[in-house]
Amino acid sequence: MKHAESQERDERLVAHTLCLVDLVDYQDGAVVSRTIVDKETGTVTLFAFDEGQGLSEHTTPYDALVYLIDGEAEVVISDKTFHLKDGEMILMPANEPHALKAIKKFKVILTMIKS
Repeated sequence: MKHAESQERDERLVAHTLCLVDLVDYQDGAVVSRTIVDKETGTVTLFAFDEGQGLSEHTTPYDALVYLIDGEAEVVISDKTFHLKDGEMILMPANEPHALKAIKKFKVILTMIKS
């Protein structure tokens, strides 16, 4: 999706009661994402990671709240490893190296707030 397109609101998501876990599907051997909010001040993105899939270590200029809504994930922040299960969350500070990997397939809502 082009950035300009992502700025447009998906009216199907606005002012409706929705089940997050149903907004993105797992795909074999893939990481799937769906942008919920995309603003200059931050983003909200829903991800579905197949087992064994992940995001390699990187940094961002945003604080990031990671909330697992399904499955199990390994989250590494500045060389410290955390094991998250559905219903758990962690805050990844801006400019700190971090990575994610699916222990079991998982879905996560990632909220990034500009620091």
